[in-house]
Amino acid sequence: MTSDAARDERHRTVQITIDGRPFDVDPDRHRTAGDLLRLAGLNPNGYDLAVVRGHGDVHRFKDTDPVEVHPREKFVSIRQRAEVA
Repeated sequence: MTSDAARDERHRTVQITIDGRPFDVDPDRHRTAGDLLRLAGLNPNGYDLAVVRGHGDVHRFKDTDPVEVHPREKFVSIRQRAEVA
């Protein structure tokens, strides 16, 4: 039988931001960049996801890339292309 404490520990979430908006995610699940974009209400066909680390280092992910999330991590969406008039 699993104790309530052990069950709570397995199902804890951490807060990340995507485009400055907070989201609670399960850090133990392997999510793809596309999953995180959809969580933020964005279509992965039109956007890429990037993580901003340290001294402004940016790492861009493909939609199918697994993304390991950490507490307080900052992600941004990058529009793949913009229509020009």
